[in-house]
Order: sequence, then C-alpha cells, then structure tokens
Amino acid sequence: MTGRIFDIQRYSIHDGSGVRTIVFFKGCFLRCKWCCNPESQRKEIETMGDKTVGRDITVAEVMAAVERDRVYYRRSGGGITLSGGEVLAQPDFATNILRESWEKGVHTCIESTGFADFSKIESLLPYLDEFLLDIKHMNPEKHEKFTGMRNENILENAKKIAESGKTKLIVRVPVVPGFNATLEEISEIATFVKSLQNVKEIHLLPYHRYGENKYSMLGRDYPMGDVSTPDNSLMESLKTTASKISGIVCQVGG
Repeated sequence: MTGRIFDIQRYSIHDGSGVRTIVFFKGCFLRCKWCCNPESQRKEIETMGDKTVGRDITVAEVMAAVERDRVYYRRSGGGITLSGGEVLAQPDFATNILRESWEKGVHTCIESTGFADFSKIESLLPYLDEFLLDIKHMNPEKHEKFTGMRNENILENAKKIAESGKTKLIVRVPVVPGFNATLEEISEIATFVKSLQNVKEIHLLPYHRYGENKYSMLGRDYPMGDVSTPDNSLMESLKTTASKISGIVCQVGG
C-alpha cells in the first residue's frame, strides 16, 4: 500500500513519549490560520522554494525507517508517530502502518485534528497506544472562522475515542492570541475535557511563527499577520486554570 507524505523526521522528542520517528502525512481537511506546516495542507505534490514537497511511499518503506530506530525506542519508550497534515485523510495507509508497527512491538501514536467519520478512527484504534487529539475551541462559528470547518464532528469524536478506552488520550490545545488565548475560552475547553472519560493529560501549545517563511516560498500570504507568541505568564495562568477545572495534569508544550 502507498500513501503520500512530505517528511520523515527521526530522533524527535516531541509528539509522543520517548524518542520517536514522525511520519508527516500530506493533506488536511482544515486550514488553520496558524498552521506551521502549510506544505502539509494540500495533498498534491508542490514546490516550496527550490524544494519539491510530497512523495509517495509504501508501508514497507516506512517500516524500514522505523526498524532503523528501534534501539532508540527500547531505551526511551519511544516509537512511531503519524502526524500531518491530517492522518485521517489517508486512513487505510495510516491503519496499515500502525498495524505493522503494533505487530512488531513498536509504540504507536497519532497526532490528529479528529475531523473525520468516526469509522476511520475506529479502524485504527486497536493498533494505537497514544492519541494526541487537538481541541481548538468550543464555539463552532469561531472554530470555522479560524480553521475553515466547524467543530461538532471533532467534539463528538473526542467523546467516542475517550469512551472506547482503547488508547491513551491526550488533548492538545494550540493557544493562539485572537482565537482562544483567554481564561474564558481555555476554561470552556477544560470543562469539556473534564466531561470525557480516560483523558490523561492536557497540553497547551503556545502559538509560534516558525512556519511563517514557508508561506512566501509557497506563494501564499501569512494568515496571522503580526500576531505575537503568547507570553510565559499568560501560558502559566492558562495552565493553572485548565488543570484546576479539568482535574488532570496540564502542561505547557508537549
């Protein structure tokens, strides 16, 4: 089976436990204004500056990369993470990679918006150790304004994933000034998380501008204008509030 990716990153200590190999899928259903990987949004192969972005790869080729790093997984508790783009935009490809990894004893994780028919999520849950699920906002209209899609489907899927009890579920919240970087909006997300079963942690991810130069290389305008990264004092305040309301561990970054 073949899928389309735009990168494989080795030796990562983010996006899951331990040292990880991250496979970045190409294609996404959302168009988040703060996206730091705009080259991931369209499934088509693109040119970004002097670089071709996107290539087709087989499950066997992905697994060959995973096998090269197995020693690091054993020492650190790491494994493979599927990211994007959106993993659920290529569900069969994702499920096959996760199944192969699972059967070889490799810890598995995905980072996802959760925007898909639940059947696509359900097919990969048996092979998934850790699910990093983005919850960006509780208001459907504001969610659509900043991401291009409403959030009802995402919130319903969050409930179903939590109820399944089949994976370690971590909720991740990109904290973006002008969108959700207030005590009120983070409190609403924390209240929702409190209502879910089996959620282990909340990670608040401060907005950054690291991907800004990619937009010009793709011939696009940067959607966030001059919005700045939220300061540390605000992030600590939001963390304290989210932890208190949800009753679970909350951290900045992750």
